[in-house]
Amino acid sequence: MSYQLISNCIRQLLEFLMLASSSSLKRINSLRQLLGVLGDKGERKSSLSVMAGNQDDDNAATDDDDDDDGQPFTPWNVSVASGHALLRSPQHNKGLAFSEKERDAHYLRGLLPPAVFTQELQEKRTLHLLRQYQVPLHRYIAMMDLQETNERLFYKLLIDNVDELLPVVYTPTVGEACQKYGSIYRRQQGLYISLKDKGKILEVLRNWPEKNIQVIVVTDGERILGLGDLGCQGMGIPVGKLSLYTALGGVRPSVCLPVTIDVGTKNEALLKDEFYIGLKQKRATGEEYNELLEEFMTAVKKNYGEKVLIQFEDFANHNAFELLSKYRSTHLVFNDDIQGTACVVLGGLLSALKLIGGTLSDHTFLFLGAGEAGTGIAELISLEILKKTKVTVEESRKKIWLVDSKGLIVRSRKDSLQHFKLPWAHDHAPVKGLLEAVKAIKPTILIGTSGVGKQFTKEVIEAMASINAKPLILALSNPTSQSECTAEEAYTWSQGHAIFASGSPFDPVMYDGKEFVPGQANNAYVFPGFGLGLIMCGAIRVHDEFLLVAAEALASQVTEEEYAKGIIYPPFKKIRKISAVIAAKVASRAYELGLASNLPRPKDLVKFAESCMYSPTYRHYR
Repeated sequence: MSYQLISNCIRQLLEFLMLASSSSLKRINSLRQLLGVLGDKGERKSSLSVMAGNQDDDNAATDDDDDDDGQPFTPWNVSVASGHALLRSPQHNKGLAFSEKERDAHYLRGLLPPAVFTQELQEKRTLHLLRQYQVPLHRYIAMMDLQETNERLFYKLLIDNVDELLPVVYTPTVGEACQKYGSIYRRQQGLYISLKDKGKILEVLRNWPEKNIQVIVVTDGERILGLGDLGCQGMGIPVGKLSLYTALGGVRPSVCLPVTIDVGTKNEALLKDEFYIGLKQKRATGEEYNELLEEFMTAVKKNYGEKVLIQFEDFANHNAFELLSKYRSTHLVFNDDIQGTACVVLGGLLSALKLIGGTLSDHTFLFLGAGEAGTGIAELISLEILKKTKVTVEESRKKIWLVDSKGLIVRSRKDSLQHFKLPWAHDHAPVKGLLEAVKAIKPTILIGTSGVGKQFTKEVIEAMASINAKPLILALSNPTSQSECTAEEAYTWSQGHAIFASGSPFDPVMYDGKEFVPGQANNAYVFPGFGLGLIMCGAIRVHDEFLLVAAEALASQVTEEEYAKGIIYPPFKKIRKISAVIAAKVASRAYELGLASNLPRPKDLVKFAESCMYSPTYRHYR
């Protein structure tokens, strides 16, 4: 029997074992070595290797495949992983960082220029190239190209330069990217499930190459940021969110799955666009929509198990609330627009108390916007007040007021209100506009979640400043163009008295000789660490208590030095530490409530969270 035949037989056996059980990786080292020996017997062999990171243990959050202590490993895959194929694998390509020894071992001679770079030099070079682009969308495209060619360099670059690159890979640039997704589409980055797939969604899920999925971010594209219905082109949101799960929360990219549910679009411009990549039909609603979502949720649980986290993203209000309510008792689900935004804002409010004084229950809140974000934040504030004061639910809501497109939400409007607005309908005379509501309610905290820009006018900010010595102004709508006001407007119109934070980033502002640093109430502070916490403890459901402890953990990360500068959110450069603390608090509460399945409980949950985090540092190949 020839060495070629023996090698092929062993290769087939390895493939069978890998497909049968991911744990077989640890049992077939001797077969790897045998195959390596056979590959040296006179005939040129591609290094058959099962690429580590693709085949994972059941508890992937604790998998140590990224912690090799500097020891070389084999980049195994069920397909050939050497030469040109290795350079085309984004999970394992190192570009010019392949060493001389690796180039010889993996048939890379001649396929790369002779220079050998360190990862640090590659990072420096790539950052220099990115800075040459003047248009943010061009930077976004360049970053996505890097992610699809050299995954570890992409995450290393993002982690080390998070302040500079977060606005590139996510809001505000991702909004423009979604608007133009059909034109800039290059290669598949997630899983597309459409009405055409009804009845075979489980089969579609099984087409995804990774089998051990632990986090799914899914959108139907109906309400992308503040930009409306972008249909199938909303895929930029799940892709961007999961990039942040990895970069900021340390969740390994191989366990992340971006999904877009395409049920059509009501965006006429897209339906007429020849480059639109989705279904060219009117958006499905009602029973047809519900049946597709039900099939999707059932298939996900069947294919990936009870502990897969499903994050709903940018669904329209009417579907977002219904989906969260319907599946929160049967699946591990989380809506970032409702719960994530609420958690981040509550964290900022708890932090701001150090500057404006009092407790949450001492303050009066006025929201502009009564959709997913507004009502979600209001509900979490109410729960925190309830937790700290032991008052009734009704009492905890009394100082929280919402304004929608028809004016202040009051009891006399009850018959015409959507169900999620009803808890906030208080006794008061009808009030039409925001300025009139500010004057009538006299809030200490003004929160914008309207999705409509320029709503916090000079008159509104001046009214807030006349009522409060330090008015807290949160203009949370994204992207930047939809922000209720800018940082400069808030500081200038309040004569430097406002404490300001926004959803999208703003540069520091000089006013009256003093520099003011605006905060950014970015959901990225919470959802990566929140998700990591759920994964590492094996949570089976999301409890409201998890959101409260996550918000409290975020607030605890602001230092006295930062408070002195009027900052209510910690700097993003500490984001991995922040994520570890949030993950530990969430996991701890899950263990206390009996909702964690990974036992025994680790002694030090912060250290355990840090040990679970994906490292983008290159690995050494045999």
